[in-house]
Amino acid sequence: METVNIHEAKTHLSRLLDRLVSSGGFIIAKAGTPIAKIVPLSVPDERTRLGFMAGQLRIPPDFDSMGAAEIEALFDGRP
Repeated sequence: METVNIHEAKTHLSRLLDRLVSSGGFIIAKAGTPIAKIVPLSVPDERTRLGFMAGQLRIPPDFDSMGAAEIEALFDGRP
């Protein structure tokens, strides 16, 4: 793992970050003493899991028309 001093890190931060994934990270040192280790984040896989609640929910057969009368009354101005 590459070690860079603080001045070099501040001067070339963009370049260091561009190389971060391929290099596996770098260490920032102050007067030769390591003070920070910069490593790439591991991003979790955010894929949608289809069917993860299968069998746990029940959708009523009249789901599409539930509350239709009440909604119609609201549009007509009736209570």
